[in-house]
Amino acid sequence: MPGPPVSMGCVVMVTPGATAAPDMGTIVAVLPPFLTAGGVPLAMTGSICTMIHSVTGVPYPLVIGPPGSSGVTVGGRGLVRMGDQIPSPPGVLTIIGPPATVSVIDQWPP
Repeated sequence: MPGPPVSMGCVVMVTPGATAAPDMGTIVAVLPPFLTAGGVPLAMTGSICTMIHSVTGVPYPLVIGPPGSSGVTVGGRGLVRMGDQIPSPPGVLTIIGPPATVSVIDQWPP
């Protein structure tokens, strides 16, 4: 989904979560090679989230799967944007926000 890029600290939700209910989480690691906006590394597919199991409260890692943006890529990994819905087992990861910057809007489809 076209939108502004996100970075570490962005809130995400996976539906369904580790059980049937959605799990909430945060992007905690952006791996190189980096694409930056104002010195902030932007999240690409392959970035890591920490999710919180909605029933037990136990944290677990989740890697953002492909595709991300089809037009803005670095090393074959697509840019992750606010509003994207990306298949990432155990479900579909929705990128909620906030954006890393609003000065850039990626208009490419997933």
